[in-house]
Amino acid sequence: MACQSVSIIDMDEQALLGLNPNADACYRQRAIAYFEQLKESHDAWEVCAEALAKSVYSDDHVKFFCFQLMNTQAEKPFIRNKAAQVFALTFVMEYLTHWPKFFFDILSLVGLNPHGVDIYLRTLMAIDAEVVDRDIVHTAEEVRRNTLIKDNMREHVIPSLVESWYQILGAYQQSHPEITCQCLEVVGAYVSWIDLNLIANDRFVNLLLSQMCVEDLREEACDCLFEIVNKGMDPTDKTKLIESLCQVLQSAGFFNVDKTVLGDVKVAAETLRALEAKVPLLIKLLVHEDDDISANIVGFCYDYLHVLKQLPLLTDQQKANVEAIMLAVMKKLTYDDEYNFDNEGEDEAMFVEYRKQLKMLLDRLAQVSPELLLEAVRRVFSSTMQTWQTASFMEVEVAIRLLYMLGEALPASHGAHFSGDTAKTSTLQDMMRTLVSCGVSSYQHTSVVLEFFETVVRYDKFFLVEPQHIPNVLMAFLDHRGLRHSSPKVRSRVAYLFSRFVKTLHKHMNAFIEDILTRIQDLLELVPPENGVPALLTSDDQLFVFETAGVLVVNGEGPAERKQALMRSLLMPLTDAFRLLLAKLATEREEERQAVLADCLSHAVGFASRTSKAFSNKQTVKHCGCTEVYRDCLQTFLPALSCPVQRGALRSAVRSFLHRMIICLEEEVLPFIPAASEHMLKDCEPKDLQEFIPLISQITANQVLEDNDQAAALEKQMLRRSYFTFIQTIASSGMNEVMASQGVENIERVLFTIIQGAVDFPDPIAQKTCFIILSKLVELWGAKDGMVGFPDFIYKHIVPACFLAPLKPTFDLTDAQTVLTLSECALTLKMIHHKRGHEFIQYLQTEYLPSLQVSPEITQELCQVLQQPDVKVLKNYIKVRIQWRKP
Repeated sequence: MACQSVSIIDMDEQALLGLNPNADACYRQRAIAYFEQLKESHDAWEVCAEALAKSVYSDDHVKFFCFQLMNTQAEKPFIRNKAAQVFALTFVMEYLTHWPKFFFDILSLVGLNPHGVDIYLRTLMAIDAEVVDRDIVHTAEEVRRNTLIKDNMREHVIPSLVESWYQILGAYQQSHPEITCQCLEVVGAYVSWIDLNLIANDRFVNLLLSQMCVEDLREEACDCLFEIVNKGMDPTDKTKLIESLCQVLQSAGFFNVDKTVLGDVKVAAETLRALEAKVPLLIKLLVHEDDDISANIVGFCYDYLHVLKQLPLLTDQQKANVEAIMLAVMKKLTYDDEYNFDNEGEDEAMFVEYRKQLKMLLDRLAQVSPELLLEAVRRVFSSTMQTWQTASFMEVEVAIRLLYMLGEALPASHGAHFSGDTAKTSTLQDMMRTLVSCGVSSYQHTSVVLEFFETVVRYDKFFLVEPQHIPNVLMAFLDHRGLRHSSPKVRSRVAYLFSRFVKTLHKHMNAFIEDILTRIQDLLELVPPENGVPALLTSDDQLFVFETAGVLVVNGEGPAERKQALMRSLLMPLTDAFRLLLAKLATEREEERQAVLADCLSHAVGFASRTSKAFSNKQTVKHCGCTEVYRDCLQTFLPALSCPVQRGALRSAVRSFLHRMIICLEEEVLPFIPAASEHMLKDCEPKDLQEFIPLISQITANQVLEDNDQAAALEKQMLRRSYFTFIQTIASSGMNEVMASQGVENIERVLFTIIQGAVDFPDPIAQKTCFIILSKLVELWGAKDGMVGFPDFIYKHIVPACFLAPLKPTFDLTDAQTVLTLSECALTLKMIHHKRGHEFIQYLQTEYLPSLQVSPEITQELCQVLQQPDVKVLKNYIKVRIQWRKP
């Protein structure tokens, strides 16, 4: 018969009548023929699935017909999964009301047919997902329904299902291991809510043991056993179950103890004895050469240590257990010969994760007995350092690594490990003294060298106690062991670690500053692209070295002249190289070459900027005598803004430098702003404007002037006016999206400068401009579907500005400009009312005006005036009532 397509409306209703056992023979024959016809159709299974899901038919025989048809067609996994999902949904809807024999019908249908059993097991897992899975959020009604379903299943069908699982596990163990694994997964899923005695009995456990001996079944059988042990139950019953299973496993020759043994263990003598009887097995598995096996026992080990942590006093045996676990952890932390340090792949990544688990154990060991851990590490470390020249890199690395790990495992008093507890301090000092003086920093393996520098920086406070070791460690950082190591990986990491080391200990390095700067001079060079010689450090690494150099210069002792000379010698090579490269870029025609040059120029600016991070409130640029040095840098870098090629990269770099200089140079930067602004705004695009706004905003908000500096005050006032006029132009010219597209931090900074200009500065011209801006922004963004968050800004900041500005003592209504400011203030209030309506009036009546102690009468009066169409009425009212807070 040719294949044909069917749809739900095409179902032969007459043929379906023949499914009833009491139907006439002719109808039954028609039903059989119809079944055979549908088997040949490609999409009949979808028709049946839809009929079941939508409860098109209430007759159980028709439903069974649909299941049977789907059973014959569902060959591909995705079809079988979809069929199982449909069955599960049908079950959830029908089981409690119309189809109590659901499972018995399916069991009678599938028998021991492998294909049918597959659908049956998939359906059970789908039902578990719909009814039991705790990771799925259910409504209260669904929870109630699911509880009723589980109760009914426990009472009527679970024993039959369990029996079917046992039969399946026995029947398909050899012929269909994939079905056996499916069935084990089902048992593991259902055991959490059914009677455990149905599963945790001799016949089932013996069956599981036999399957744990079969390689294809072992993992699923172990997972099933895990779920049995993991079942929530009374602690006493759980202990009995564990002991029973342990005895069976032990007698059967298995050595795997589930990590959840300690899930609900109470620290009772009997349970603790049973638990500690497993410690030898725990140690055996923890030190297993297979890291996967070891990793599986870490959780159990962690829980055991948690139990010990609760005990007031450890017995000698428990102390021995703790030491045994420590030694096991130390052994397993060790790299193996196959670890590829040059090309770390998936195996290496897995070992790194495994090491993190072991570190977790080490931290817990420190909580149980810090003294034992400290002594164990000291013993291993001291022994290894005595023979490091002949020891393998794995031994040396792990010995130093253990010292490093103590830094997090042991609590530090006041952030330092070398104050407080005398015993701990003395032991750590001894180990650090050994580390920096035994010569191990010369070991010829990258892992050991890296661990040396990491540990030196982890315990940098040690050198505050024993500064005599600083020169030797400095040399290690600076020579072939550190910044000049043959490995780029080591050089890169050391560049960062050296910056941290110097930041902590710069006060002890004054005598070495010139020497250090001389030794790193070649590492500070701007390597031109045509050089052809590979640089020792990447540009990112160089950033750390420049910052380190800056810290040394700025924090050195001596007069400002010394710091100025050192900073100039540090930065002048950058500016000289910058001029030459910029001239080359201006004449370069090849685009790829232009990009390389622009990249190099950007690095130069970034390096100079990074040195400025060394300054602080105590050590300012001016205090260190470095103002002129950075002004020269600005003078050198600003022409790059006019470069016709690679404009984006160069402008971004110079703009970032300007941000730093506004902070560092304060008013000294002002003479450079007009030229910089002209360059950045010439032929600008919206993106240029967008990036310029935060810069100019920072300039207007950053400076503090001397009280008697009238010239500077006037200059600042004119700058503010220009800034607010600039923002007004953007808001009014259809380019408001430039502001809207600023990041949250930038746009808030801009908005607050406008509020500040409207209220705080006694400059009516600037105030008027600010209120014009605020009114425009309310018009643009203040509607209910406007910019997210802006309505809050209106009520928290713009409304108060409209009332607080006229209340300022400096708000002089005899001045014509101030009167104009008042008009713009009134227009802003009208615009807020226009955009927010009654909500605004209600806010004034119930929240804001009462907070100003405005009387209810005046509040009502003001709100009525505010709703008048003529803004002049509001302006005149405010003018009259400008002192409304007075009685």
